[in-house]
Amino acid sequence: MAWGEAALRNRTREADIWGPAVAEGRPGGAGCGRQGEAAGPAGRPRPGPWEAPGGGRGAMAGEEAAAAAGAGQLGAEGKEPGSGGPEGQQCVFCRIARREEPGTALLPCQYEDLVCFRDIRPGAPHHYLVVPVEHMGNCKTLKSEHIPIVKRMMEVGKSVLQRNNFNDLNDIRMGFHWPPFCSISHLHLHVLAPASQLGFLSRLIYRINSYWFITAEQLIERLQTENAAS
Repeated sequence: MAWGEAALRNRTREADIWGPAVAEGRPGGAGCGRQGEAAGPAGRPRPGPWEAPGGGRGAMAGEEAAAAAGAGQLGAEGKEPGSGGPEGQQCVFCRIARREEPGTALLPCQYEDLVCFRDIRPGAPHHYLVVPVEHMGNCKTLKSEHIPIVKRMMEVGKSVLQRNNFNDLNDIRMGFHWPPFCSISHLHLHVLAPASQLGFLSRLIYRINSYWFITAEQLIERLQTENAAS
């Protein structure tokens, strides 16, 4: 997983994260709802997968609380600083893209504006990060005009899997951590395979329809919906 996201594997104790989650808003997006939600505290419905909980710490199931607790700490502790100079000088992914981090090997990539490299703490047998060369904010900052670069990032992810002899593209997971649950503010796509072999904590950290992780397809759908509404 990406740098500070190692905290998610080691910190599974419950934390009070609802303030930051509500402050950041909720991703939203068509097709992300869950059927048959259980009732929450005081008979309130449980929040949907993209809904910021309003019932405090008891509003989440135990597994979700553990993963989101680690992600909440991660967002506070692992994020690259954004002050004290140009963003690119502060950002580790910018340094990797400029080949200033000799310990990180760049993998072949078909687009000059993107780079790809292995995650330093993989959550699956294949775990790669696809990153724009130019500094871009996290996935929440994207607009409809960024849909093409997200699609190109997905293409790179699939290509690197195939070059590494993984061809079952129905058994992959590609997506982004939603703020404040991302460790580094530079946009980065997680590419994991096979998704069927994710370990227990990885299934939580990269959980589809969770508060903290959005798939690349869901992000594109969300951006298209926002564009149509504007």
